[in-house]
Amino acid sequence: MQELAIPDGAPVIAHASLSAFGYIEGGAETVLSALLKQFDTLLMPAFTYKTMVTPETGPPDNGLNYGAYQDANRMAQFFDPQMPVDRLMGVIPERLRLLPGAQRSSHPILSFVGMNAADILASQTLDEPLAPVGKLLHAGGWVLLLGVDHSVNTSIHYAERLAGRAQFVRWALTPEKIVECPRFPGCSDGFPALAPRLSSQLRRTVVGQGQVQAFPLANLIQAALDCLAQDPLALLCDRTYCERCEAIRNRLLKSSKTENVKFVQTRRKTP
Repeated sequence: MQELAIPDGAPVIAHASLSAFGYIEGGAETVLSALLKQFDTLLMPAFTYKTMVTPETGPPDNGLNYGAYQDANRMAQFFDPQMPVDRLMGVIPERLRLLPGAQRSSHPILSFVGMNAADILASQTLDEPLAPVGKLLHAGGWVLLLGVDHSVNTSIHYAERLAGRAQFVRWALTPEKIVECPRFPGCSDGFPALAPRLSSQLRRTVVGQGQVQAFPLANLIQAALDCLAQDPLALLCDRTYCERCEAIRNRLLKSSKTENVKFVQTRRKTP
């Protein structure tokens, strides 16, 4: 990791796939040990999608096919801070969660886990689920991709938020009640298209069979903002069945039509 030359003391948000590196003696514990020796403050997503429930009806253009989630609703679980990290996130964040001294934020779907990151984790609320990324940004943070690409890079969702891209509402089971979770991010399958804009900022090394990439978070956010400013449809995936990307396209189309109507009405009023 030292080859990446990340500044001493810089907080890091990491995304990792252990299998991408081939055999590593000690597995996830070895990877975590190496990360924690190198970085004082380490953060990872610890999402728990199994808490999600979906109503029969809800807001339009919300990236959901309402009424199609009965089976998922029946299998939903109440959020608990000790709930294991979703397997889709990989084994490493779950191992981090179990380490003595690790802390976890309390969002019932989009929690983060970290070491020496109490202030960062405390910034998260139901209304601002990606606030920890903003806290990292202001602290000079870095993004670390271990054996994965930008399709799992949560920080790009924060750039979408800053750019004003449409976000969604989801719902989660908690022991007290079902809670509404606003500003839920969209699909990330189109995020690898951002990679060419970051090539000059990329720091890279190889560990075993896997590649490790590092970027200054500020540069990543700015690259994504520039990309979305040039093309509001940028970074969406091209899967026709992606409900969230299609919802964003629909919202942009409606917004464009509204702006055109306002423009025509203004022209008609002009003497």
